[in-house]
Amino acid sequence: GRVGRSRERAYAYFFYPIDRAMSEVALDRLSTIAQNTELGAGMRVALKDLEIRGAGNLLGGEQSGHIADVGFDLYMRMVGDAVNEYKAGFIDQGQELVDCKVELPVTAHLSAEYVPSDRLRLDLYRRLADTKDEDEITKIGEELSDRFGVLPNEAENLLRIARLRTYLKERKIQDFAVQGRYVKIAPLVPSESLELKIKRLYPGSIVKSVTQVVMIARPQTAAWVSEAQEIGDTSLIDWAVELAKTLLERPLGK
Repeated sequence: GRVGRSRERAYAYFFYPIDRAMSEVALDRLSTIAQNTELGAGMRVALKDLEIRGAGNLLGGEQSGHIADVGFDLYMRMVGDAVNEYKAGFIDQGQELVDCKVELPVTAHLSAEYVPSDRLRLDLYRRLADTKDEDEITKIGEELSDRFGVLPNEAENLLRIARLRTYLKERKIQDFAVQGRYVKIAPLVPSESLELKIKRLYPGSIVKSVTQVVMIARPQTAAWVSEAQEIGDTSLIDWAVELAKTLLERPLGK
């Protein structure tokens, strides 16, 4: 960040309950920070962070397994290839690149049992991340079923979330994430009519126009909770898709 770059020094204090044992991951993180305090140590901290938690949404455990499955060298080579493609002009410099983070507490990934090859799984994740419309996602789904057989539920969920992400990216939404009993959607500044619609359809929701954030209250009725427990991930994804289409009927600015 930009703290501590002038004459004033920056400090950070970390507090934790003394009556509670810290997890091994938390201890590793604090130890890493304590051991790398000299100028220029940020890269070592970042590499250690990758080792501890995996590489985020690309290789993180929630969708594709841990970085150890593919090796750090392969990951760095993939990043290098992407940077070289960008510098070579394969990406339209005039096109506004909007990425969207979709975080739903569902099981959505390509398992090693379904797609045994680590390299192929990574390639499929990359292709899904790069998709620009539903047709591309449909073709990937057809390729999977043709090569590996019927898609398991977690693979179906991955494709459905990819479709949702594409829909949101077209509407310039960058964050669609479950946070407790809410779903955070940003950036979004609803019109007066849409704000009234939100309050009517999703009681308890919060609209923060200044920060362009809308917090949609998730259903808490006994009937919905019972259905969600019975159907599982499908129910939550269905609700998320319906929510997106209700609030974002057309691309923003059109």
